[in-house]
Amino acid sequence: MKPEPGRKRAYHSPVRAAAALETREKVLEAASALLGQVNDATAFTLEAVAKAAGVTRLTVYNQFGSRRALLEQLFDRFAHRARLPELIVPAVKGDPFDALEIVVGIFCRFWSDPAVMRIQDAIGADPEFEELLRARHERRRGLISAIVKRAVDGANEKQRADATDLIFALTSPQTFRVLAHDRSMTGVQQIIMEAAMDALQRIGRAGK
Repeated sequence: MKPEPGRKRAYHSPVRAAAALETREKVLEAASALLGQVNDATAFTLEAVAKAAGVTRLTVYNQFGSRRALLEQLFDRFAHRARLPELIVPAVKGDPFDALEIVVGIFCRFWSDPAVMRIQDAIGADPEFEELLRARHERRRGLISAIVKRAVDGANEKQRADATDLIFALTSPQTFRVLAHDRSMTGVQQIIMEAAMDALQRIGRAGK
């Protein structure tokens, strides 16, 4: 079939696509490094990312469309690097106590990333960061809630909610920062896991 008069035929070049993907990765790497360096969230702009990546602002804009879209991709990148998607299946299937241990370990590794913690510090200082972060924290709460529900059958709704809130707080970046001040990663994980197990055992006894 011939193209309509005056209409250009779409041309997809594998070389061009590979180059665009390489540029995208370059920008994401630069954005990740920049987040680990800036002291003020407002300094994280498309212009700053472009400069760090050695490309133009238009290139960054063409790749992502907006600062928010870039942040979304960056957050997803951090999540995959920390293996957060692996939490979904253990949270809803298998042994809930094993799932809890996986949650604690993965989030400890996640919060140990300087760029991730710098993002957390942006809460209250940058509305765009705050909105994205709160949505992701609620995903963490949902995973924990699913684990608690399966771990303790006899507990009532309030007891499960209390345990979920407590474990949510234990696996937060704020708790990790306090505990990691003078402890190894293993030490932090052990303290958090023991406290989380205590929370589950307490509502388990209350539900009997």
